Amino acid sequence: MNKNINWYLLDAKDKILGRLITKIVYLLLGKNKFNYLPYKISYNYVILINIKKIIVTGKKKEKKNYYRHSGYVGNLKTISFENMMYKNPKYIILHALKGMLPKNYIGRCCIKRLKIYYNSFHLHNSQKPVLVNF
Repeated sequence: MNKNINWYLLDAKDKILGRLITKIVYLLLGKNKFNYLPYKISYNYVILINIKKIIVTGKKKEKKNYYRHSGYVGNLKTISFENMMYKNPKYIILHALKGMLPKNYIGRCCIKRLKIYYNSFHLHNSQKPVLVNF
């Protein structure tokens, strides 16, 4: 079985979060290929670099919050976008991505094919990724 595997490199520096995530979902689902079918897994891999330099528009930097709950009464934890960007910017990307992917096996496979790096150094030079400019 011959799988058409493609690697794409995206730079998140000075890109808007939501617009960048829509481009990533488009590539991971394989909608850029001529033989796209919604029930088939495409073998596109996306390398995302410089996620610490991603931006959001408006006042989301101050007002956006992320929540988690342990299941016990009174244990709702809230963390702002700024603090989350400082502590774990990878979570911001994955949280936005999971909201836009299908909630089935195809979506779970797509998340595994996304490689996220905090700066411009990545370990996938041997795959010769195509630099995508959006």
